[in-house]
Amino acid sequence: MSKASVEDIKLASVGLRGQLAELFADTSTPSIPEDSNILMKHHGSYQQDDRDLRAQLSKEKKEKAWSFMIRSKMPGGRITAEQWMIHDALCTKAMGNMRLTNRQGIQLHGVLKGGVKEVISNVCHSGLSTMGACGDVVRNTMGPAAPIKDAVHADTQKLTEEISQRFLWRSTAYADIWLDGEKIDPNWIQDPEVNPAVREQTKAPEGDDPIYGKVYLPRKFKIGVAIAPINDSDIYSQDVGLVPHVVNGEVEGYTITVGGGFGMSHGQLTTRPFLGQPLLYAQRANVVDAIEAVVTTQRDHGNRTERKNARLKYTVQTMGLDGFRAEVVRRLPGITTESPKPLSFDSVEDNMGWHEQGDGKLYCCVYINMGRVVDRENGPQYRTCFAEIATALKLPFIVTANTNLIIADVAPEQKAAVDAILAKHGVVHANEAGFTRARKVAHACVALPTCGLSLSESERALPGILDKIDPILKELGLEDEPILFRMTGCPNGCGRPYNADFGFVGRAPNKYAMFVGGSIRGNALAGLEFKSVLGDDIPGKVRAFLEAFKAERQPGEIFADWFARTRTKGAEPTPEQFHIELAERAAKLAGEKVEAAG
Repeated sequence: MSKASVEDIKLASVGLRGQLAELFADTSTPSIPEDSNILMKHHGSYQQDDRDLRAQLSKEKKEKAWSFMIRSKMPGGRITAEQWMIHDALCTKAMGNMRLTNRQGIQLHGVLKGGVKEVISNVCHSGLSTMGACGDVVRNTMGPAAPIKDAVHADTQKLTEEISQRFLWRSTAYADIWLDGEKIDPNWIQDPEVNPAVREQTKAPEGDDPIYGKVYLPRKFKIGVAIAPINDSDIYSQDVGLVPHVVNGEVEGYTITVGGGFGMSHGQLTTRPFLGQPLLYAQRANVVDAIEAVVTTQRDHGNRTERKNARLKYTVQTMGLDGFRAEVVRRLPGITTESPKPLSFDSVEDNMGWHEQGDGKLYCCVYINMGRVVDRENGPQYRTCFAEIATALKLPFIVTANTNLIIADVAPEQKAAVDAILAKHGVVHANEAGFTRARKVAHACVALPTCGLSLSESERALPGILDKIDPILKELGLEDEPILFRMTGCPNGCGRPYNADFGFVGRAPNKYAMFVGGSIRGNALAGLEFKSVLGDDIPGKVRAFLEAFKAERQPGEIFADWFARTRTKGAEPTPEQFHIELAERAAKLAGEKVEAAG
C-alpha cells in the first residue's frame, strides 16, 4: 500500500478509531481489511497468517490461516511477577508461548480475532499496555537492562517511563475499543512528580493529537537509553538515542543522538541503514522536551509521500544535521542546549549469569534461545521455569535487548532456590552452558512463519547455523572473542543486522545477503560482502574471515577493529575477490608461522 493511502487512512480514522470496534465485535470472519490493519498497528497488533500453511490452503482454495500478533510495551523491559503470569496465562490464547523482543517487549503470536480484545484488555489491566507498541508513533522506549541500584541506572529507567508517558497517543479510541470506555491508567509510572494523580489521560479532540496532530508520524519512531560503556539498547540504531552525562555519581544531563535506523530494500539505492549521530546535550530537566522537539520536527518535516523514505534518518539526511539541529533548538525557546558530550562504548552484550545489584540483592541474566519462551521438546522448559519463579518466589523480570531474561531482586537466601528451579527445568544461564561468547549475544528476528514480510527463515535458521559456527570458533581459539552475529528475514532489519560483525539478511528462501564489518560496540555499519549466500554456505564464508582474523590480528585487537584496519580501502575489490584475498592471506601467514617454528 502506498504511503499516501496510509496517510489518508490515518487522517480519516477519527483518532485511530476507524471501524475497529465493529470489526472485532464480529466474530463471524477471521480477518480484518488492510486499511483497518494499518490502524490496528497503533493499538499494538499486526494481522498475520501462518505461512507454513499458506500454500496448502491456497491449493485447497481456502482462506489463509489468519491470526494476530499482540505486542506489550514495557519501558526498559521491566515486568513484575504478576504481570508475567498474566502474559503466561494469555499464551493459551496464542501459540502456547511468548516471544521476547529486541525492543524489550513481549509478543504473543497466533491470537485469533475473537480473542484479541480479551488479550489487550488483560495486558492493560496488568498495568502494562499495547498502545503504541506498533504503528506511526513513538514505540516502546528501551533502557539499560541491568538492575543496578545506583542513581544513574535509576534515572535512566525513570527517563524511559517519562518518555513512554509523554508520547502516548491521546485519542480515547484505545480505551473505548478495548476497555469499554474505561479510563486508561498508565500506572507503570508511580512517581507522583512524573505522574500526578496518575496523570489523567488528555482527552484531545478526536483526530487532533496534541503531539502527533491529525496524521501522527510519517513512520515508526524508536528511542533507546544506554549507560556507557554498555550499549545494550543499541542507541546508534535508534531514531533517538540518549546517554547520561554523570557528575559525582548523579546524572547532570543527556547527550541526544538522532537519525539511526536500519530499514532498507534490496537493490533500492534510495534506501539504506544509517547510524545515529550526536545532535546536542540537554540538562536533565529539559531532556523530554528536547525529545519532543525532535519528534515534532520529524512530524512536520518527514517524508509523507514516499513511505520507504519516511523515517527520521532520511529527514536528518535531507535537512542536514546542522539544519535539523537548528530546527530542534528553535522549538525549545528559553531552553539552553550544548554540544554533545563525547561518547564511547565497549559492547552491546548482556552481562550473563549472577551479579550483585548494589543493594545487597542479586540478579541473574539467563540465555533464552532466540527469545522464544516455550517449553522445548528435549530442551529447556523455559515457560514452566519462569512461571515457577514468578509464582513461587514473586521475583520480577527484565527483558534485555538481546532477548535474554534477567531475574531481578533476588535475595541472597533465594539464590539456591532460583538455581534449583532453573536446573529442574533444564534452563542454564549462558556462563554455565559453555556457549561461545558469540552465541550469547547472537540474535534473529521472528520471520517465518508469522511475519508477512519475511523472505527467508531467521529465528528458525540461525540456531542451526550457529551450531556449525561454534565449532569453528572453538577450533580457532576464538570462543571468547566478542563477535556479533545477527540475522533478519527481510531487509527491514528488525534483527538489527546492519551494525553486526556478521549480518545475514533474507533475500529468498534459504538465501541471504551477507554483511560484514559492523561492531560489537554497535557503532559501525557493516558492508555488503555477498549479495546472495545459501544458508548452508554461511559457516564456510564466516570461517574464511575468522581464519584471516586469527592470523593477522594485533595483540588485543577485536574482530571489528581488525576488519576496519585490514579491509582494502580506495579501489575496493569485489566481495568475491576480497573473500579469495582473505583465504590467501590466512594461508600465507599460517605457512610463515610453520616455517618460523621449523
